[in-house]
Amino acid sequence: MAAEKIFLIGMMGSGKSYWAKKIAKWNKCVGYDLDELIEMNEEKSIPEIFSEDGEDTFRKTEAKILRWFKEKKKFVIATGGGTPCFHDNMHWMKKEGVVIWLDESIEVLVSRLTAEKAQRPLIANLDENEIAKFVQEKLIERNPFYQQANYRITSDDIKEANLKKIILKHVS
Repeated sequence: MAAEKIFLIGMMGSGKSYWAKKIAKWNKCVGYDLDELIEMNEEKSIPEIFSEDGEDTFRKTEAKILRWFKEKKKFVIATGGGTPCFHDNMHWMKKEGVVIWLDESIEVLVSRLTAEKAQRPLIANLDENEIAKFVQEKLIERNPFYQQANYRITSDDIKEANLKKIILKHVS
């Protein structure tokens, strides 16, 4: 396992895209956002894919694009919140590289998601209380997958120094 291939997982709103850009800069590699790659590949937004093609089609496309990274040498990728839970993606990511779970608090997630819910098809029509319930339910559902990550960084510890320590442990 080297810090050549870094996969960031966690709930939507946990900061995966933000940290992928930062880590890519420190690690002198390319940073990707899996959802952005799916949108480019499908020439549709994530909400459009969900509404027009359904979640199952989205998850198959997600797995296909994730597997494209097998041939890549050095990168960091922000995965979607559900990515580890489908098509044996978690097992595949762990085999390919280092998986870091950004485990943000429910309060922070709800605050962030409420502000950007229009871009998130699974919560677009929910109010703040419904978003909180959704987040709690999804965490219960996804925790068995998330807990398989090589590293788990919780709310107060999601900091530059802690992420750099993990990366330095795995630089070949």
